Amino acid sequence: MTAGRVLITGCSSGIGLDAARRLQAEGWAVVATCRKPDDIAARQAEGMECLHLDLSDEDSVTTCVMQALAGGPIDALVNNAAFALPGAVEDMPRGAIRAIMETNLLGTHDLTTRLIPHFRQRGAGRIVTISSVLGLVGIPWRGPYVASKFALEGLTDVLRLEMHGTPVKVVLIEPGPITSRIRENAIPHFERWVNWQDSPRADQYRASLLKRLYEPSGKDRFELPPSAVSDRILTALTAPNPKARYYVTAPTRISAVARRVLPGRALDWFARRS
Repeated sequence: MTAGRVLITGCSSGIGLDAARRLQAEGWAVVATCRKPDDIAARQAEGMECLHLDLSDEDSVTTCVMQALAGGPIDALVNNAAFALPGAVEDMPRGAIRAIMETNLLGTHDLTTRLIPHFRQRGAGRIVTISSVLGLVGIPWRGPYVASKFALEGLTDVLRLEMHGTPVKVVLIEPGPITSRIRENAIPHFERWVNWQDSPRADQYRASLLKRLYEPSGKDRFELPPSAVSDRILTALTAPNPKARYYVTAPTRISAVARRVLPGRALDWFARRS
């Protein structure tokens, strides 16, 4: 696929913003999406078409697709928007899991399926979905995010199988860890949903998770900049026959191998130390 018009979700910062800038520089007509008006204005100031999109709102998804297609054909979709909700699984109320699934899974699915008929009609289309190392192996304190990414991986795998023989190609990108604001952006969700003070794990929260969330810290080991993901996105969009998955960092490659070859107890040991 040559440079065309691409819709990218979650372009306020991090991976989505870097991808939007990179693809624009490579000659793509970028349709960026953001939730906040200030971020929309910032992307428009950079010369991008930018639309409002809240994946948790079905009406917002409908409107965004209509507006995007009104501006011309869409050649590709990059599903990037997502948020994290840290905390122990036993402390997560039902509403917390529902909230993260609405954005990370259901909204992404809704947007994707609304564009597939357009891709079929045009005789070409790429769907590139950003997953995570946590879509390969789960680790403690990340249950809701892990659940959303495991589900997204499964749904995308089946979509890729079902799209075989059609002009629509489906690709997963496996980042992590990548420099972004996902940790800072997780704080409001954590504060809304997790009553850690009354948890039997309150001491563990104080000793680990609260420090990680609220105290400044350096880069994670093996952390790469968002440009490393943008490189893979560009490959996924332009390769004549893209791979099913593109791994970005050493942890994603190691986790992919560990999940395939380690027995259950060994994989648990590996995950607890990740």
